[in-house]
Amino acid sequence: MTQPSPLVPGPRTAPDERAPSSPARAAELVPRPAHVGEAPPAHGAEPVALPAADPAALSELVPDTVLDGAHYGSLTLRAASVRGEAARRSGDLRADALLTARFGEGENALLMVAVAAGPRGVPGAHRAAREVCQSIGGALGRSHARLVEDIHGGRREALKSGLNRLTDRSYGMLRAQAAALGLRPDQYTADLRCLLLPADPRCSTRVFFGAGEGGLLRLRDGSWQDLEPAVPDEKDVTGAPVVGYGARPYEPTGAQDRAAAPEPTMDLRIQPLGQPPGQPPGPAPAPPDPRETPQGAEAEGFRRRRFRFRASVARPGDTLLLCSPGFAAPMREEPAFAAHLAARWGEVAKGEPPGLAAYLADVQLRARGHDGDRTAVAVWES
Repeated sequence: MTQPSPLVPGPRTAPDERAPSSPARAAELVPRPAHVGEAPPAHGAEPVALPAADPAALSELVPDTVLDGAHYGSLTLRAASVRGEAARRSGDLRADALLTARFGEGENALLMVAVAAGPRGVPGAHRAAREVCQSIGGALGRSHARLVEDIHGGRREALKSGLNRLTDRSYGMLRAQAAALGLRPDQYTADLRCLLLPADPRCSTRVFFGAGEGGLLRLRDGSWQDLEPAVPDEKDVTGAPVVGYGARPYEPTGAQDRAAAPEPTMDLRIQPLGQPPGQPPGPAPAPPDPRETPQGAEAEGFRRRRFRFRASVARPGDTLLLCSPGFAAPMREEPAFAAHLAARWGEVAKGEPPGLAAYLADVQLRARGHDGDRTAVAVWES
């Protein structure tokens, strides 16, 4: 594994001294993507070909890279979506989509992040990913006040059923659009994952939901934990609580000082990174009725895109990672990749979370055989 040069902050200088004196000096301030493995991937990391443009549909173009960030209370958010190396060479559009939004004001605000990944190499995949992000984002924004109340109040079943309905509705819109375009549903779809973060610093509940492939990981005490919910069967949607969820009831802003840390109430069933999720407690669920499950070409897509939900309580020092399949794959399949980011992001406990430029360089960490689009959202807890 090749280690990047450490980013050591230099002495404080006057503003005119900090400004780069030349393009070469400016480039030195932003680290180039590193790689893991004995040798770097065969092709370069930088963009080569721009996607072909239609003069009558310039709004269809997608930028190579999107970068965003925010800080509220005890959490720091970083988000990046990057066109994969293969698409950079071939001139394809980035099929991953990223949407970050804040709904509401002050401590009653809700931060929402949506990540969607269209099928690789399929025309219009970028459009499907963008549409599902905007569809779910609009629905969440219209319901944000109730969602904040439910998160604070620990109303897990209300959250799960409501978010399931919103997700189903968004996918229904994609299926309708596929029919209008004369496409099969699996040709105009996207994997979707979302994260809901209350802006109130007294609330440490983090809510994940979505459908399809990707990753939900947590860096705690220097080790990655895989929080990805297993794809539920029809008769296995029980809605069991998770650690600390709802342990502290919602209190109006300013009612009293922050309460003690939530106590564990239920088994979270966290799996070590790389270990497949185990069976839930109790007897194995009965197999689904084949009459209720799509058959043929759509069956696998239906199974992969079943609704997923998890709510958990963050602790100071945690880093929560939500990512598209293109970033989840090297995290799970390349131990050196996960170890590199654990070492980089684990240093945050000793200082500040990475800035936007440093975070983008981390997301572009290279690994041979992983050249697809990447989208990664990280939340640091202090």
